[in-house]
Amino acid sequence: MIGNGSWATALVKLLQNHEDLLYWFVRDESMIPYIQRHRHNPQFLRAATLDPARLEMSADINMVVEPADIVVICIPSTFLLGELKKLTVPLKNKLIVSAVKGIIPEGNLTVAEYFNRRHAVPFDNIGVLSGPSHAEEIAIERLTYLTFACKRRENAERLAAHFACSYIKTRVSTDIYGMEYAAILKNIYAIATGICHSLGYGDNFLAVLVTNAQREMKRFLNDTHHSSSRNTTHSPYLGDLLVTCYSQFSRNRTFGAMIGKGYSVTSAQAEMNMIAEGYYASKCIFEINAEPAIKMPIANAVYRILYENALPTKEIQALTDEMI
Repeated sequence: MIGNGSWATALVKLLQNHEDLLYWFVRDESMIPYIQRHRHNPQFLRAATLDPARLEMSADINMVVEPADIVVICIPSTFLLGELKKLTVPLKNKLIVSAVKGIIPEGNLTVAEYFNRRHAVPFDNIGVLSGPSHAEEIAIERLTYLTFACKRRENAERLAAHFACSYIKTRVSTDIYGMEYAAILKNIYAIATGICHSLGYGDNFLAVLVTNAQREMKRFLNDTHHSSSRNTTHSPYLGDLLVTCYSQFSRNRTFGAMIGKGYSVTSAQAEMNMIAEGYYASKCIFEINAEPAIKMPIANAVYRILYENALPTKEIQALTDEMI
C-alpha cells in the first residue's frame, strides 16, 4: 500500500481481512510507532482499527514495493510524481492498482497511462479500483460496493478477491478508461454541487444539476476514441457521482461549498485537511477537452470559477439556462 491518508487507511483495513502480511509505505515516519502502539492512524480515519502485527511499515518506498507482487497506489494525484521519484525498484512485472480517483496534472495523464508510459507496466497488469466508497463508511463497516477494472479480466477478479468481505461486495470490469475518467469527472461535479448549495440553490435544482452532470460525463466518455459499450448508470459511474455530490463526507463538495461562500481557492485549500482532487482535475479536463470540444458546460463553469476568477453567482446563473 502506497499512501497513508484516509482512503489508504480504509483499504489497509480491508486488506487485513485476507492478508497475513501487508507492506505499507507511510511517508511520515513518526506515524509508524504510533500505529504500532495505538492500532490506528493518528491523522486520518481513527475509527479504522488496524493490526500492527501484520503490517510491515516503512517510510522507504523501495522497501515496501520491492517484496510486493501487488502494489496499490493511494496517493493524491498532485503528490504522486514527487513520491515516485524516489522509486528505484522496477514495476513492469508487478500488478499495479490505482485507487487514486484523480488525474496527474503533469501531462494530464490518468494513473494507468502514467504507469504504462513511464514505468512500462502493461495495461493487462494495471487495475483501477472505483465505486461509491467513502473511507469513513468503510471504517465503520457499512455495506459498500467496489468495482475493479483491468483489461485482463482474470487480474480484475484476482484483485476483487483480495478486498471482498462481509461488508464489501466486489464487481469486475475491463473498462479502465471509463472508470478512471468517471472518478476524475465526478469530483468536478461535486465541486459544482457544493458551490450551488452555498449559493442557496435547493434540492430540486441540485437534482437537475447532477442529472445533467451524468449526461455530461457520458458524453465525455463515449464521444471520444475510447468509447465502448459501458453502462454509465452502473455504480462506478453514476453511483460514485451521486455519493460524491451528495455525501457529507465528500471533500470535493465541501471544497465547492467553501468557494460558494466566498473563500478563495487558496484559503479553502488551507482550511481543508484533505486534498480536493476536483480542483486539479478541473484544469486537466479543460485542457484535454480543448481539441474534441465536447459540450461540457458544468465542467467549464467550474474551471472558470476556480482558474479564471469568474463569479460563482454569474456562472451558475448562466448554467441554469443550460439544464435539461
